[in-house]
Amino acid sequence: MRERFITITSELLDEDPRLALVLAEISMDGFRPAQRAHPDRVINVGIREQLLVGVGGGLALTGLRPVMHTFASFLVERPFEQVKLDFGHQGTGGVLVSASASYDWPAGGFTHMAPGDVALLDTLDGWKVHVPGHPDEAEALLRHAYADGDEKVYVRLSQLSNAAPRAVDGARFLTVREGSAGVVVAVGPTLDDVLAATEGLDVTVLYATTVRPFDGAGLRAAVGSGPADVVLVEPYLAGTSTAAANDALADLPHRVLSLGVGRAELRRYGTIEEHTAAHGLDPRTLRERISRFRAPRPGA
Repeated sequence: MRERFITITSELLDEDPRLALVLAEISMDGFRPAQRAHPDRVINVGIREQLLVGVGGGLALTGLRPVMHTFASFLVERPFEQVKLDFGHQGTGGVLVSASASYDWPAGGFTHMAPGDVALLDTLDGWKVHVPGHPDEAEALLRHAYADGDEKVYVRLSQLSNAAPRAVDGARFLTVREGSAGVVVAVGPTLDDVLAATEGLDVTVLYATTVRPFDGAGLRAAVGSGPADVVLVEPYLAGTSTAAANDALADLPHRVLSLGVGRAELRRYGTIEEHTAAHGLDPRTLRERISRFRAPRPGA
């Protein structure tokens, strides 16, 4: 996904004089040709992430469409005050594009992990959040983000990818499988594992690549008239979208099971696959957790 981001952004810098890119060393090698072509609109501030966002905010005030990029922990968490003030408080728009979010680079340790990035942005007003599950989807959602007027947009890129892309539109959830005994919402790169985990289960699977705004109408249509059992599978902090799902179903009897990255810190580097399993997001464990949630309750 990061390679696709470099390619499409470099192309659009040639085409759109309003687009500007701010980097903090990360991915700089890939953007050197673009920097040579557009030295006034491709700016590398060095390892200064607060400055990265501050410069982006300043460019937005001049009428440019700034794109700011680095690892998620350094893009959302470290300069959070600048994100809050230089965009939200100033009423400007821009595009944050992250890489290596929840645990995409385990060898980097906890300093390079940011499973709480989407939950943190949820404390601010008006941010649109895209979570592509395939490089083709990343390209489509980046194009949406760059052309999205003066909106505030976060595009969360990942090392993880589903095997095939889906036709995402930057707004709605997609129905991938239909069933009658519950709904499972799979976010971004969790889709393939969710489909494997729910094979043979009578559930609807919705695919979400744009999670803010949350497609409450799409979830509501999938559950019908209720009562509803909903499972959220997110590649970031477990429970991030629970409130949004509850709000969408507020007038229906419902239960929500939120699965995602746990709060407990894993103190071994390991591999991406080992982290996925440790957080219970591999197909086998997902199936066990979803099946237990759907099991008939005593007296039901």
